[in-house]
Amino acid sequence: MTTASRPDADADADTAVPPAPKAVWQPQELPGSNGHPGERPDPAPAPVPAPAPAPASASADPHREAIRALEIELLGAERTLRRREVAARAGVSLLSARKLWRAMGFPNIGDEDVAFTEKDKEALTTIIELVRQEQLTEDAAISITRAVGQMTDRMVVWQIEAIVEEMVVQRGIPDAVARKALVSELPDLIEPLEKMLVYAWRRQMNAAVQRLALRAESGLRASEEGRDGDEDDAPLPLARAVGFADLVSYTSLSRQMNERTLAQLVQRFENKCAEIISVGGGRLVKTIGDEVLYIAESPEAGAEISLALAKAFTEDDLLPSARVSMVWGRILSRLGDIYGPTVNLAARLTSLAEPGTVLIDAMTASTLGGNEKFVLIPQQARTVRGFGEVHPVTLARGTGSGLVLD
Repeated sequence: MTTASRPDADADADTAVPPAPKAVWQPQELPGSNGHPGERPDPAPAPVPAPAPAPASASADPHREAIRALEIELLGAERTLRRREVAARAGVSLLSARKLWRAMGFPNIGDEDVAFTEKDKEALTTIIELVRQEQLTEDAAISITRAVGQMTDRMVVWQIEAIVEEMVVQRGIPDAVARKALVSELPDLIEPLEKMLVYAWRRQMNAAVQRLALRAESGLRASEEGRDGDEDDAPLPLARAVGFADLVSYTSLSRQMNERTLAQLVQRFENKCAEIISVGGGRLVKTIGDEVLYIAESPEAGAEISLALAKAFTEDDLLPSARVSMVWGRILSRLGDIYGPTVNLAARLTSLAEPGTVLIDAMTASTLGGNEKFVLIPQQARTVRGFGEVHPVTLARGTGSGLVLD
């Protein structure tokens, strides 16, 4: 098992509590220690008692009380601990704890700020134990923690905005009123939303294992067709169909819309893309305003998704048509995103595609040749920045009905 990098520089070398055998995370920095070897730690600060509840009075602000009650329910307890106390109880240096909190996306907290609960200590201990038991290196633990922080941050913002928008539309109340009402109504949603999160994580983890581990080798074998081994993407570990879909005239349209209409357009675009990509067995990697990036495990699956996207936006009365591209090749998957020449080429081809059409490169076309489901129409060679001369091919529907959406 690979061990982590050397302990952090602020480790207390003379601490009376030695690290666990084979521990790969920095040992505990005692409360009050300045982290310099050979110096005695300062006396541990006295525990901060839980703040006494404010006396009830007729002048108490019900909204503030609701916010406080919601915080306690979400955090699992009152805030009673300082950051140094949490690190000490978890048996790790403050520097190591701060690395994990930064990775999680938490703001900086001062030494005297009473900002943590016992739940924070439990979470910190959980991550640290994975490293101490050599199940993860320190770098891997920080990377995984960052993934959790970034994904959940975006998720909760999305969920809150969706709930607020629903309240505004259904109740006919202003946005500010809806956000205030959310505080008192959210407690009833916490448990079901948490259950859905755990359920979805387990399902997605299983799907990712299938995609990224068990079926990776078959994809690489399929990618060998038409290649001589000198391609720019040859060293990359995964073979995937990479596609882009880009709404036509989005910039000019957005200038003519108010905020709510633009939000509805973007949401409709993202929802339709997510549905088609999911039905086609692909994965939506990310959305960037008027553009989506997606992948599929085979050239055929990528082609079906791409054709379905182009058709759907051409037939949608509320959305403009889309330019779509797809390239089969090797990629690198990191931090939930994908990288490599295949991704860059697909992005370049999107700008060359005509509205309502799908454009692929000659190598991708060779993997689809002979498949009756697709018609391949060679186009004039084009010079593409970073790739030189490229021979694009228009992909069109052949036999069959393509993806069927419920």
